[in-house]
Amino acid sequence: MVDDDALLRSALARLLKQRGLEVQTASNGCEALELLEREPFDVVLSDALMPEMSGLALLESIRANNILTEVIVMTARATETMSAQAAKAGAYSFITKPFRSNEELIVSTLNAAHHLRLRRTSAESRELARSGMLGTCTAMRDVQRLIEGVAPTSSTVLVLGESGTGKELVARAIHQRSRRAHKPLVTVNCGAIAKDLVESELFGHKRGAFTTAHAARAGLFEAADGGTIFLDEIGELPLRTQVTLLRTLQSGEVKAVGSDETSTVDVRVIAATNSDLKAEIARGNFRSDLYYRLNVITISIPPLRDRGDDVLLLAHHFLQMHAAATGRSVKRVSDEAALLLERYDWPGNVRELEHAIERAVVLARTETLDPESLPVEIVTGVESSERTRASRLPPPPLSTAHVHTVADLVRVSGLDKLPYAEAKKRLLAEFSDAYAAATLRAAGGNVSEAARLSGLDRSNYRRLVRSLSSRDKPPPRDDD
Repeated sequence: MVDDDALLRSALARLLKQRGLEVQTASNGCEALELLEREPFDVVLSDALMPEMSGLALLESIRANNILTEVIVMTARATETMSAQAAKAGAYSFITKPFRSNEELIVSTLNAAHHLRLRRTSAESRELARSGMLGTCTAMRDVQRLIEGVAPTSSTVLVLGESGTGKELVARAIHQRSRRAHKPLVTVNCGAIAKDLVESELFGHKRGAFTTAHAARAGLFEAADGGTIFLDEIGELPLRTQVTLLRTLQSGEVKAVGSDETSTVDVRVIAATNSDLKAEIARGNFRSDLYYRLNVITISIPPLRDRGDDVLLLAHHFLQMHAAATGRSVKRVSDEAALLLERYDWPGNVRELEHAIERAVVLARTETLDPESLPVEIVTGVESSERTRASRLPPPPLSTAHVHTVADLVRVSGLDKLPYAEAKKRLLAEFSDAYAAATLRAAGGNVSEAARLSGLDRSNYRRLVRSLSSRDKPPPRDDD
């Protein structure tokens, strides 16, 4: 609340606080800018005419400095010229004093705050899309929150996920949001370097250190000094190099191959793997001390098949991106193609989805991407997986003649001998399994048709079927 009239400023601030808003006040535009530099605000309510800096000058400064906030300009001397100036400068609204009612000011402020939140959401979506981290499922929201939380720190991060899920994109997003963003991000695929050259690549070597070392060379850790190094497929590192890496992580020192001297580097380490490092430790292929040193913060990226509606969200994002890049006029995904994209298991995850959409955009003959444009393995893969799913459904109970009521079911199944909470949980799980199996069988293995029969949307029904397959229980026996 910015106004040079102290009484009015105080009265309006009190009015807004009564409606649950947090309010800070300033007597002029200069004070307001100082507040805006210290913390974010949803809305700035400013008088148009003030000494030192007018409300319009404040508005122009806010826009010039790219401060994300909505501005409402208030004045007792409204003119068409002033209103036009405010609108042109980007004001959310222009209110004439005295207000028609207190409610006018409150509603305008709340609407401006809502509009600001929509702008922030849109800006966040564009940033997430640029970083490849676009997604709205719970698991991806957790990933996004972890990225935002860990980015400002220098903590070591271990990124886990299947191939193609976007582990490098997570590392890039962390680096870009960190204080090291102006320094290099060096990416290393540990599995793509010959095992006898890994240590030299990472830490450098002196001339003559080995046969082909014709000149001294700095390592990738030195190249990343001040920035971030991303060690992809960390599980592929040879045990000897793991020892050297552990020493560097502990001391911040690197020693080139063939040298007795060490140098200090300031490097943040982000490591990633698609393998089970604990299993590799048990096999003797990975050092437990290095694992615990890397595993300060863990970010687990879910496979695309578990991300529900994110598949179509990402598909539309890739469609727009590749249509713009190739100059094609493809604008939408047909319902039939969308069903195939949703039902495919995506073993190659997000990488496979992007390649499929890029191919489809190039091959599409109209503005709509249809099934004929998709790779044939998606169509055949969906058909095969649905036939397999239907064939694996448990058969119905051999006999249910002795069960006529819920009371019979509780008695026959022995649920009456269990605590109430456990009995209820087990009965609901049995019902969910039986219902999913029955509806999927009735639909011939077609998930979309089964969802329609059940009255559930496809994403909720898919979760029901996944719950059925994850429990992997034997079919009920007659004596159950």
